[in-house]
Amino acid sequence: MTIYEIIGITVIFGSIALLILLILSLILGKILLRKNKLLFPKLLLFTLDVFYGAFKKFAKLCGINEDIIDQIGVEVRNKINENKFKKIDNKDKLLILPHCLRDPKCKAKLSKNGLECKNCGHCVIGLIKKKAEEVGYRVFIVPGSSFAKRILKENKCKAVLGVACYRDLNISMMKISNLPIVTQGVPLLKDGCFKLKSMSMKYLKRLESGKN
Repeated sequence: MTIYEIIGITVIFGSIALLILLILSLILGKILLRKNKLLFPKLLLFTLDVFYGAFKKFAKLCGINEDIIDQIGVEVRNKINENKFKKIDNKDKLLILPHCLRDPKCKAKLSKNGLECKNCGHCVIGLIKKKAEEVGYRVFIVPGSSFAKRILKENKCKAVLGVACYRDLNISMMKISNLPIVTQGVPLLKDGCFKLKSMSMKYLKRLESGKN
Protein backbone atom coordinates (compact mmCIF):
# COMPACT_ATOMS: atom_id res chain seq x y z
CA MET A 1 0.00 0.00 0.00
CA THR A 2 1.42 3.36 -1.05
CA ILE A 3 1.57 6.47 1.09
CA TYR A 4 -1.11 8.08 -1.10
CA GLU A 5 -3.46 5.15 -0.53
CA ILE A 6 -2.91 5.40 3.22
CA ILE A 7 -3.63 9.13 3.11
CA GLY A 8 -6.76 8.51 1.02
CA ILE A 9 -8.09 5.87 3.41
CA THR A 10 -7.33 8.10 6.39
CA VAL A 11 -9.22 11.01 4.81
CA ILE A 12 -12.22 8.80 4.03
CA PHE A 13 -12.44 7.34 7.52
CA GLY A 14 -11.82 10.77 9.05
CA SER A 15 -14.67 12.26 7.00
CA ILE A 16 -17.01 9.44 8.00
CA ALA A 17 -16.08 9.87 11.67
CA LEU A 18 -16.69 13.64 11.44
CA LEU A 19 -20.06 13.08 9.77
CA ILE A 20 -21.13 10.68 12.53
CA LEU A 21 -19.94 13.17 15.16
CA LEU A 22 -21.94 16.01 13.59
CA ILE A 23 -25.09 13.89 13.26
CA LEU A 24 -24.85 12.68 16.86
CA SER A 25 -24.15 16.18 18.18
CA LEU A 26 -27.09 17.63 16.26
CA ILE A 27 -29.39 14.96 17.71
CA LEU A 28 -28.08 15.63 21.24
CA GLY A 29 -28.52 19.36 20.72
CA LYS A 30 -32.12 18.96 19.60
CA ILE A 31 -32.85 16.78 22.64
CA LEU A 32 -31.48 19.56 24.84
CA LEU A 33 -33.59 22.26 23.19
CA ARG A 34 -36.81 20.26 23.06
CA LYS A 35 -36.67 18.28 26.30
CA ASN A 36 -34.22 20.36 28.35
CA LYS A 37 -32.18 17.20 28.81
CA LEU A 38 -28.39 17.41 28.49
CA LEU A 39 -26.62 14.23 27.36
CA PHE A 40 -22.88 13.85 26.75
CA PRO A 41 -22.06 17.54 27.40
CA LYS A 42 -18.32 17.12 26.78
CA LEU A 43 -18.98 15.63 23.35
CA LEU A 44 -21.31 18.49 22.48
CA LEU A 45 -18.84 21.13 23.63
CA PHE A 46 -16.02 19.44 21.69
CA THR A 47 -18.06 19.50 18.48
CA LEU A 48 -19.27 23.06 19.04
CA ASP A 49 -15.82 24.45 19.82
CA VAL A 50 -13.62 22.47 17.41
CA PHE A 51 -15.98 22.09 14.45
CA TYR A 52 -18.13 25.20 14.86
CA GLY A 53 -17.99 26.27 11.20
CA ALA A 54 -18.45 22.74 9.85
CA PHE A 55 -21.32 22.15 12.30
CA LYS A 56 -23.19 25.22 11.04
CA LYS A 57 -22.67 24.23 7.39
CA PHE A 58 -23.84 20.69 8.14
CA ALA A 59 -27.03 22.01 9.77
CA LYS A 60 -27.68 24.19 6.73
CA LEU A 61 -27.18 21.21 4.38
CA CYS A 62 -29.75 19.31 6.46
CA GLY A 63 -32.26 22.10 5.87
CA ILE A 64 -31.97 23.35 9.44
CA ASN A 65 -31.47 27.00 10.35
CA GLU A 66 -27.76 27.24 11.18
CA ASP A 67 -28.56 29.58 14.07
CA ILE A 68 -29.67 26.51 16.01
CA ILE A 69 -25.98 25.65 16.47
CA ASP A 70 -25.43 28.89 18.39
CA GLN A 71 -28.58 28.22 20.40
CA ILE A 72 -27.31 24.75 21.29
CA GLY A 73 -23.92 26.19 22.26
CA VAL A 74 -25.46 28.74 24.64
CA GLU A 75 -27.89 26.29 26.21
CA VAL A 76 -25.18 23.63 26.74
CA ARG A 77 -23.00 26.07 28.67
CA ASN A 78 -26.00 27.45 30.56
CA LYS A 79 -26.93 23.96 31.67
CA ILE A 80 -23.37 22.99 32.63
CA ASN A 81 -22.71 26.21 34.56
CA GLU A 82 -26.15 26.78 36.10
CA ASN A 83 -25.46 25.43 39.59
CA LYS A 84 -21.97 26.96 39.77
CA PHE A 85 -23.41 30.34 38.81
CA LYS A 86 -26.07 30.21 41.54
CA LYS A 87 -23.46 29.50 44.22
CA ILE A 88 -21.39 32.60 43.38
CA ASP A 89 -22.14 35.77 45.35
CA ASN A 90 -23.82 38.44 43.22
CA LYS A 91 -21.13 40.97 44.14
CA ASP A 92 -18.71 38.82 42.14
CA LYS A 93 -20.95 38.83 39.06
CA LEU A 94 -21.15 41.15 36.07
CA LEU A 95 -24.26 41.76 34.00
CA ILE A 96 -23.41 42.77 30.44
CA LEU A 97 -26.27 44.29 28.46
CA PRO A 98 -26.25 45.10 24.72
CA HIS A 99 -26.66 48.70 23.61
CA CYS A 100 -29.40 47.62 21.17
CA LEU A 101 -31.85 47.47 24.08
CA ARG A 102 -31.72 51.25 24.37
CA ASP A 103 -34.27 53.68 22.98
CA PRO A 104 -33.41 54.90 19.43
CA LYS A 105 -33.21 58.46 20.82
CA CYS A 106 -31.05 57.47 23.79
CA LYS A 107 -28.83 60.32 25.02
CA ALA A 108 -26.49 58.18 27.10
CA LYS A 109 -22.80 58.92 26.56
CA LEU A 110 -20.25 56.23 25.77
CA SER A 111 -17.36 56.01 28.25
CA LYS A 112 -14.60 53.48 28.89
CA ASN A 113 -17.15 51.52 30.93
CA GLY A 114 -19.75 51.48 28.16
CA LEU A 115 -22.94 53.50 27.85
CA GLU A 116 -23.70 55.57 30.94
CA CYS A 117 -27.44 55.02 31.45
CA LYS A 118 -29.35 58.13 32.58
CA ASN A 119 -32.33 56.10 33.87
CA CYS A 120 -34.69 58.15 31.73
CA GLY A 121 -37.26 55.37 31.62
CA HIS A 122 -37.56 55.28 27.83
CA CYS A 123 -36.27 51.70 27.58
CA VAL A 124 -35.84 48.59 29.73
CA ILE A 125 -32.14 49.12 30.41
CA GLY A 126 -32.66 51.46 33.36
CA LEU A 127 -35.14 49.08 34.99
CA ILE A 128 -32.91 46.03 34.52
CA LYS A 129 -29.81 47.93 35.66
CA LYS A 130 -31.54 49.19 38.81
CA LYS A 131 -32.82 45.75 39.79
CA ALA A 132 -29.48 44.07 39.03
CA GLU A 133 -27.53 46.59 41.10
CA GLU A 134 -29.99 46.20 43.97
CA VAL A 135 -29.13 42.50 44.21
CA GLY A 136 -25.39 43.11 43.88
CA TYR A 137 -24.49 42.87 40.20
CA ARG A 138 -22.11 45.27 38.49
CA VAL A 139 -23.76 46.33 35.24
CA PHE A 140 -22.20 47.34 31.93
CA ILE A 141 -23.94 48.35 28.71
CA VAL A 142 -21.66 47.64 25.77
CA PRO A 143 -21.70 48.37 22.02
CA GLY A 144 -20.04 45.12 20.97
CA SER A 145 -18.26 41.89 21.88
CA SER A 146 -14.76 43.40 21.72
CA PHE A 147 -15.86 46.07 24.20
CA ALA A 148 -17.30 43.38 26.46
CA LYS A 149 -14.04 41.46 26.33
CA ARG A 150 -12.15 44.53 27.54
CA ILE A 151 -14.67 45.02 30.36
CA LEU A 152 -13.99 41.47 31.53
CA LYS A 153 -10.25 42.06 31.48
CA GLU A 154 -10.48 45.28 33.47
CA ASN A 155 -13.08 44.16 36.03
CA LYS A 156 -12.35 41.15 38.17
CA CYS A 157 -15.29 38.80 38.52
CA LYS A 158 -16.10 35.15 39.10
CA ALA A 159 -19.17 35.03 36.88
CA VAL A 160 -20.84 36.95 34.09
CA LEU A 161 -24.40 37.04 32.82
CA GLY A 162 -24.48 38.18 29.22
CA VAL A 163 -27.44 39.35 27.17
CA ALA A 164 -27.21 39.26 23.37
CA CYS A 165 -28.37 37.40 20.27
CA TYR A 166 -27.56 33.69 20.23
CA ARG A 167 -24.65 34.06 17.82
CA ASP A 168 -22.88 36.76 19.83
CA LEU A 169 -23.56 34.91 23.08
CA ASN A 170 -22.18 31.63 21.78
CA ILE A 171 -19.03 33.15 20.31
CA SER A 172 -18.39 35.23 23.44
CA MET A 173 -18.94 32.26 25.74
CA MET A 174 -16.57 30.18 23.62
CA LYS A 175 -13.88 32.87 23.75
CA ILE A 176 -13.89 33.15 27.54
CA SER A 177 -14.41 29.44 28.24
CA ASN A 178 -10.67 29.10 28.98
CA LEU A 179 -10.90 31.78 31.70
CA PRO A 180 -11.85 31.05 35.34
CA ILE A 181 -15.19 32.78 34.81
CA VAL A 182 -18.57 31.04 35.05
CA THR A 183 -20.86 32.18 32.23
CA GLN A 184 -24.59 32.31 31.64
CA GLY A 185 -26.33 33.70 28.59
CA VAL A 186 -29.77 35.24 28.11
CA PRO A 187 -30.79 35.50 24.44
CA LEU A 188 -32.66 38.40 22.90
CA LEU A 189 -36.01 37.55 21.34
CA LYS A 190 -34.68 38.74 18.00
CA ASP A 191 -31.46 40.21 16.63
CA GLY A 192 -30.73 43.91 16.33
CA CYS A 193 -33.84 45.11 18.12
CA PHE A 194 -34.59 48.32 20.00
CA LYS A 195 -36.99 48.94 22.89
CA LEU A 196 -37.48 45.30 23.87
CA LYS A 197 -39.91 46.04 26.70
CA SER A 198 -41.16 42.45 26.63
CA MET A 199 -37.75 41.25 27.78
CA SER A 200 -37.67 43.23 31.03
CA MET A 201 -39.78 40.88 33.16
CA LYS A 202 -37.82 37.87 31.96
CA TYR A 203 -34.54 39.48 33.07
CA LEU A 204 -35.93 40.73 36.36
CA LYS A 205 -37.39 37.36 37.33
CA ARG A 206 -34.07 35.66 36.66
CA LEU A 207 -32.12 38.23 38.62
CA GLU A 208 -34.51 38.00 41.57
CA SER A 209 -34.61 34.21 41.66
CA GLY A 210 -30.92 33.69 41.06
CA LYS A 211 -31.72 31.49 38.07
CA ASN A 212 -30.00 32.26 34.81
